[in-house]
Amino acid sequence: MSEVRSRKKLIEVALPLEAVNAASAREKSIRHGHPSTLHLWWARRPLASARAVIFAQMVDDPSACPEEFPTEEAQARERERLFRLIEKLVQWENTTNEALLEEARQEIWKSWQRACRDNAHHPRAEELFNPKRLPAFHDPFAGGGSLPLEAQRLGLEAYASDLNPVAVLINKAMIEIPPRFANRPPVNPEARAKKALMEREWKGAQGLAEDVRYYGRWMRDEAERRIGHLYPKVKITPEMAQDRPDLKPLVGQELTVIAWIWARTVRSPNPAFAHVEVPLASTFMLSTKPGKEAYVEPVIEGDSYRFTVKVGKPKDPEAAKLGTSAGKRSAFRCLLSGVPIPYDYIRAEGRAGRMGARLMAIVAEGPKGRVYLPPVPEHEEIARQASPIWKPDTQLHGKSRVNVSIYGIETYGDLFTPRQLVSLTTFADLVGEAMERVRQDALAAGLPDDDTPLREGGTGARAYAEAVGVYLGFAVDKMSDRNSAICGWDSSRDSIRGVFGRQAIPMVWDFAESNSVGGNAGSFENALEQIQQVLGHLPSLLPGVSKQADAQNQTVSAGKIISTDPPYYDNIGYADLSDFFYVWLRRSLRSVFPDLFATVAVPKAEELVATPYRHGSKDKAEQFFLEGMTKALARLAEQAHPAFPVTIYYAFKQSESEGNGEARRTGWETFLEAVIRAGFSITGTWPMRTELSNRMVGKDTNALASSIVLVCRKRPENAPTATRREFLSALKEELPKALRLLQAGNIAPVDLAQAAIGPGMAVYTRYAGVLDAEGNPVTVREALALINQVLDEALAEQEGDFDPDTRWALAWFEQFGFGEGEFGVAETLSKAKNTSVEGLVEAGILESRRGKVRLLKPEELPGDWDPVRDGRFTYWEAVHQLVRRLETGGEMAAADLLAKLGSRGDTARELAYRLYALCERKGWSKEALSYNALVQSWPEIARLSQEGKAPAQTELF
Repeated sequence: MSEVRSRKKLIEVALPLEAVNAASAREKSIRHGHPSTLHLWWARRPLASARAVIFAQMVDDPSACPEEFPTEEAQARERERLFRLIEKLVQWENTTNEALLEEARQEIWKSWQRACRDNAHHPRAEELFNPKRLPAFHDPFAGGGSLPLEAQRLGLEAYASDLNPVAVLINKAMIEIPPRFANRPPVNPEARAKKALMEREWKGAQGLAEDVRYYGRWMRDEAERRIGHLYPKVKITPEMAQDRPDLKPLVGQELTVIAWIWARTVRSPNPAFAHVEVPLASTFMLSTKPGKEAYVEPVIEGDSYRFTVKVGKPKDPEAAKLGTSAGKRSAFRCLLSGVPIPYDYIRAEGRAGRMGARLMAIVAEGPKGRVYLPPVPEHEEIARQASPIWKPDTQLHGKSRVNVSIYGIETYGDLFTPRQLVSLTTFADLVGEAMERVRQDALAAGLPDDDTPLREGGTGARAYAEAVGVYLGFAVDKMSDRNSAICGWDSSRDSIRGVFGRQAIPMVWDFAESNSVGGNAGSFENALEQIQQVLGHLPSLLPGVSKQADAQNQTVSAGKIISTDPPYYDNIGYADLSDFFYVWLRRSLRSVFPDLFATVAVPKAEELVATPYRHGSKDKAEQFFLEGMTKALARLAEQAHPAFPVTIYYAFKQSESEGNGEARRTGWETFLEAVIRAGFSITGTWPMRTELSNRMVGKDTNALASSIVLVCRKRPENAPTATRREFLSALKEELPKALRLLQAGNIAPVDLAQAAIGPGMAVYTRYAGVLDAEGNPVTVREALALINQVLDEALAEQEGDFDPDTRWALAWFEQFGFGEGEFGVAETLSKAKNTSVEGLVEAGILESRRGKVRLLKPEELPGDWDPVRDGRFTYWEAVHQLVRRLETGGEMAAADLLAKLGSRGDTARELAYRLYALCERKGWSKEALSYNALVQSWPEIARLSQEGKAPAQTELF
């Protein structure tokens, strides 16, 4: 069979990485309409990075089109144009910008037409290279669905598969259901009764969104009729207002409750108070917002206690902040006697079923915001009277279990209060009733009386009712995340926290119970509103398919574009965690998807994660992961479209080591080995900084901070074997060229080392194997070490472009930083660098006095420096003057100086890269940030300097 002609793609050469990273990080704080708010998923890829990667994976790099771009200058201009398009494409505001999206689709089509022309005579041209139809897209580890969704947005038919039923349903809701019912008007009687509404154009999923709103509101109203008595309003009494001036205007009013805040309790370990259940409160603070402080104050009355609520700053802020907690060794203290309550005691009480709860405070919605009230006995009694008809008895596993089972919480039902179970069960059961109402109204609206279900591709009344039911079921799921006894109260934001602030279920001592029939953040109504907003942002142009399948065994129909985000070694137990939602989805939607919800819990045995508890040991878990991932990736290598690279995401920890500080085999190495064993060669590695540093799981931990996108091609079957020396020679020849190209693309210094692994691994993986002098394989770990070694050498070689004074300053800085050193040492080093200490002082970069010398810091350099008039110009001073100007005057001031540097600016930027790498290795974070900021700002500084928009700086002296 003849070889497919494949052009190098943009992602295999360069990316506007900083713009993609910035848009991805910003996207994490966007809520309204973002698909992540449709349903929670762990470590979901930002849409910005997914869109950029798929686009760059399909578009030719200009260097691969010499017939159109014959010179390096022409290629650079075209690459820059594509960069500008990507920079606009990744912005959240452009998610529904059809004109811009169409421009991106046309770029994809241009590259596709080239591929079709190149392979017009290929034996499989009719199958693989149809010039009238783009290849389809497939993600075999679809998870939260960002990649299939963005492929669909870019004009590709999207296919998603996953072993996890929750993930499958999320993808159905995003890529399969909206296109099937696109451009249809709503069927609910309220909308049909309004002529203007029925005559308007309903684009995409707007009609579906309107029906989700209407039937969701019916569910909410019906739930309030059935269980509203469990969620009473709170009446402001004169007694409440006696010591609370803020409550006096509200006396006699009934306020809607937002949350009831409870503290878990155990019997006091002090024998004198053993008959009293004392609170385990991690804090007494209710609101820490400046000017709106509120806190719980316990009042001790003999051998009992009660809670009251005060506003303003507490007299003892530290005591209020700590509640009844007493440090790590003694978890809590008895409120009545002060004796320690250790964790072992609490665990024993919990396992014995003797852990209770006591109402500490009520949060209500006042006319001007949150109102904090003391507990009302009637409210506590109503909560205790709730009697659930069903409780999910699915056992907790893995990270769902580890933090809570030691306190006697063994099943998912144990995570909820009786009132929460009543509420969630009521709403889950109402989904089925709502679907029947949708079906009847759809028939009345003229939809075909077709009994083909949604799961079989139906588009009639039954299928449409089931489609609406999927989103209503999601609303119940979203509500469960804010309606469990694991939801804490966030005093800094005056709101309820969700269960999954981290990728595990934590133990929470004082929890907030939401009003599910109210309009607050934990209510069904709020969840419904978020889902309705998401539907307005989903593309509906092309069909999509989501199915349940094991990536190790499924067959991907040949010729699809593949970008995928597999499980991350041992970081996230998706199956264990998603059972939390599965139990409620199964109750509400099992009739719609009987096969998807056939099992009691999410399938776990086949899940490709290195989970020791399933396999008996870390080594066995790693072996399972390596073998399974190799098998899954090998299928992708065989079945992916041969004209395009495959892109694979991998998230890694910033630091992976054993507790004793010794290096161990990392998930990153294991994953790379799986990719290579699968038959891939690696042609690019792009670091995507997609996680916010303020995530709960990211604070003070080695949490997932970056994702690496690996760009892979199938390695030829006749790939040769190389010796270690041949590999090293190829590295030394190719890596410096790739390094300069990465720097020309203005990759941030902080990302340079990781991105350089791409061209390095491209050399390593082009061979069937690399053998050392004794005939033993050079491992992935050894290859990575060699790549880093050559990278350091390549950066050091760039010093050849620097003047002698700068080379001296680099060597001195590496040893002393901006600190002092001996004059004699400096003089000796100056001879090796062909300069002198006297000359360095003359150059204005060094201070020499009393037998000591030190480099001048940027802020110590003269403010009126002009490189044109400097009789002893150094790149060292140029870089640090740029740093000084950027930090004190911004990009305009730096641009003025760059304009004066002229062609010497490129060399100055190389020095900034070198200095960043040095500071990172030394752990000098302050200096590293300055150099990184300069390189990141370089494109804008260069633009301003070239356009002449930077005004000349006024000299102060």
